[in-house]
Amino acid sequence: MEIVRMNEAHIAQIEELERCCFSDPWSRAMLEPELSNPLSLWLVAVCDGQVVGYVGSQSVLDGADMMNIAVHPQYRKQGIAQRLIKELISLLQDRGVKCLALEVRASNKPAICLYQKLGFVQVGCRPGYYRNPKEDAFILRKEWS
Repeated sequence: MEIVRMNEAHIAQIEELERCCFSDPWSRAMLEPELSNPLSLWLVAVCDGQVVGYVGSQSVLDGADMMNIAVHPQYRKQGIAQRLIKELISLLQDRGVKCLALEVRASNKPAICLYQKLGFVQVGCRPGYYRNPKEDAFILRKEWS
């Protein structure tokens, strides 16, 4: 498996993965502009030519927000999400970013455990942030120097 920057050839597979993993998925029309957005950084995990995971972020000044992360159900529990996040942080550091924030469903215990393992801490809560089903989001943040 290798981790590479997202390109046009990955969009259809990412859109499919979005539909597989999320109740409110991003569409092709939402994903494509990320390719030309200078504030965006999206990475994909590719195995045998297939996108098995991805992570996307947007940066403003010295802070970044993780927009999306997903791993195909057949490839979970293999460390792919962790590798994606670590590579994202490394590349964000190279860009002068000093922190990464994200929202996660309050019920998504496996993701919360992973983020905590990687040094993220809860800094807030957004009541009713998620739709379909309606649910609170925890705001997590990781800072580095």
